Formats: sequence, structure tokens, C-alpha cells
Amino acid sequence: MDGHDFLAERFEGNRNQLKAVAYRMLGSTSEAEDAVQEAWIRLSRSDDRAIENLGGWLTTVVGRVCLDMLRSRRSRREEPLDTGVPEGHAPGPDLGERPEADPEQRALMADSVGLAMLVVLETLDPAERLAFVLHDMFAVPFDEIAVVVDRTPAATRQLASRARRRVQGVEPVPDPGLARKREVVAAFLAAARDGDFEALVAVLDPDVVVRSDVGAGGAGAPALVRGAEAVARRAMMFAPFARSSQQALVAGEPAVIATREGRQFSVMVFTVVRGKVAEMFVIDDPARLPGLDLTVLND
Repeated sequence: MDGHDFLAERFEGNRNQLKAVAYRMLGSTSEAEDAVQEAWIRLSRSDDRAIENLGGWLTTVVGRVCLDMLRSRRSRREEPLDTGVPEGHAPGPDLGERPEADPEQRALMADSVGLAMLVVLETLDPAERLAFVLHDMFAVPFDEIAVVVDRTPAATRQLASRARRRVQGVEPVPDPGLARKREVVAAFLAAARDGDFEALVAVLDPDVVVRSDVGAGGAGAPALVRGAEAVARRAMMFAPFARSSQQALVAGEPAVIATREGRQFSVMVFTVVRGKVAEMFVIDDPARLPGLDLTVLND
């Protein structure tokens, strides 16, 4: 494998995360794909040897691209809102043709992201939207976001706080589906606590995906586990910590805080679709945990 192929492979390991960021920023499948592709172009032109954390670098690049696109959209007075799915049909780094996502996949993304949230995000100023999405939804530190929006970390924190207040003001009533999502997460947690493999598989979507953000020490690309049985086996290893974990919300999505010796050491954010856990995003980076805007729930 030559250097280009190795770089392309590392990029593909981050693609789904980048699409998730871009979709929440832009609310458009096609524009999200364009933003991710632009990130690949910039990466291929850069000196990747100088990039210590590829995942973080790509996330900030996609954020910067999306910010420019939002500002351009505002100047043209365009407000596209596309509930399509930035699913796994995107082109590889070779810039090949991009097929459209099928209707079922588009519906799944609309469910998992939430059309109401996309509508609310459209009301935010581009810089506010970037600060809110990157920090509250993807746990990017304010000092990294500050570079993208050309503000101080303190000013960037204020952007996210202002956006958070506006989001809460526009949508004060909890998602009516949240109670059901919490039930699914509670079932997952109970099965993990009991070490019940069959019960874990039953609550997981057959194509469930788990991604882990382990920070700069995680070799750049997030860890990936795919498939109900593989994820259930991983959850069985989590059983000792599940007994002391708590349910929570992260940006309105159900989550679980895992503790060890009374201290938080990871947060798992769940995407629940049609009564099954479809995706889990695990934040294991100790540097990011204190900056998360968590709401702890009573079981």
C-alpha cells in the first residue's frame, strides 16, 4: 500500500463522522457530501505527516468548509433543508460518482437526526451553529472551534451558549419519542448489567455501528465496531461498569455515563431508530469529558 492509499484508508475511517458533522451543519445531504469531499481534497494537498490527530483535523476542516457554505447561503438568501441521508454510499477519495441514498435510508436519517432539530439549527447564525454543533453534539473543545470561527475560546463558548438558549427556547418541549428512546437505552443497559447476550442482540439493530473517540492517543481514526453480535460481545465486556452507570442526555439524545471509582471515564451517545439501537458514539477521551454539556437523568 502506497502513501496515497494509506491516507485514503485513514480518511475513510473518519468519513461517517464527517458526514454527520456536515449534515447537522448544513441540513442537506448533497451539500454535506460536498463538504466532506472538499475535506478530502484539502487533506490530499496537505502534509499529513504534520497532522497528529487526523480525526480532529478533519472535523475542524469540515467545520470551516460548512461555515463558508452557510455564509455563502445566507448571502444568496437560500435556505435549503434536505432530510436525505448522508449514508454509506458516498464516493471514495477517487472522486467517483455518488449514488443517491434509497428512501428507507433517507427516512432513517430523518428519524435519527430529527427534522425539528434541523429546522431549529437553520435559525442560528452560522458561527453560532458551528459552535453549537461541534461542541454540544461532537464534543470538540472550544479552543479548537475558536480557530475556525476566528474568535477567542471565551467568545466561542458564548456563541455556543447563545445558540443553546435559542434552541431550548424554540423547542422547549422534549421530543415525544424521547421516552421510547430512553426505554430502549434502559433495556440495553439492563442487558449489559446482567451480561445477557441474547437480550443485547435483541435491542440492537442488525447493522448497528459503534464508533469510539479516544482522542489524540487513539492513532487518529476512531475505533469502529459493526453488527449486533460484535457490539453485544463488546457490551458484555462493559458489564462491570454498566452497574454504576447513569442515563443522561447529550444535545437531546439519550446517553449513558460510565463511571469508575466514582469518576466519569466515558460517555456513550445512542441513536435509536424504530425501537432499536442503530448507532453508538463512545467518547473515551478524558480531555473532552469535562467539556460535555450533559444532563444526568434519574433512572
